[in-house]
Amino acid sequence: MPHFDRSSGSKRRLSDTYTSLFFRPYIAPMDIKQQRGFTLYELMITLLVIGVILTIGVPNFSEFTQNSRLTGTSNDLLSSFQLARSEAARSKTNITICASDNSLDANANCAGTFNDGWIIFIDTDGDLNRAGAGENVLRAHPPVADGVTVTTNGGANYFGFAGTGLGRGNVGGNPALATAMICDARGLDVAPGGRATARRLVATAIGRATIISDLAMIQAAGGVCP
Repeated sequence: MPHFDRSSGSKRRLSDTYTSLFFRPYIAPMDIKQQRGFTLYELMITLLVIGVILTIGVPNFSEFTQNSRLTGTSNDLLSSFQLARSEAARSKTNITICASDNSLDANANCAGTFNDGWIIFIDTDGDLNRAGAGENVLRAHPPVADGVTVTTNGGANYFGFAGTGLGRGNVGGNPALATAMICDARGLDVAPGGRATARRLVATAIGRATIISDLAMIQAAGGVCP
């Protein structure tokens, strides 16, 4: 840049080094703008956005959790029927699904309701009592998730498969499981998407089981939540 020399009355050009060393230290700090924190207006907008997210998200998350628990319990019960049926046909022996209030113990046996849990075991003599030699547990389920209830027809707490892979019907005068309503605190109502807020398991006499989640179909079959 040109510089006027007062002593000589002439102009001379300053070197880049001179400019860097003497001018920039004074100019650079003027270009720096520091800002810390945020304004009250920004804080209010942030809180408003958070409030909207919580208002919309929390109820949806709660319903998602409820649906997940219902679906999980329904699928566990359905897969138990599928396993018991296929194992009975494979091993040519009786296989029983029954409610068990000590399902995770080494001496687990049939007792209680399906809310307490259940077991699938080799029922060699078909007496719904796990006591004989070789009557091993094939699968054990813990109590159902909190807030979920399983209500069966007439309080039925078992279903037995014969060695043919078909259902054994009523054993010892006790009704076998034919239907099970899987509900939570919402009862039987319509959920977003048109599905029901409950599930219904139906087991045919030959041992085929299915889960119904359509509200109209559940109501038509007389399904109710306690």
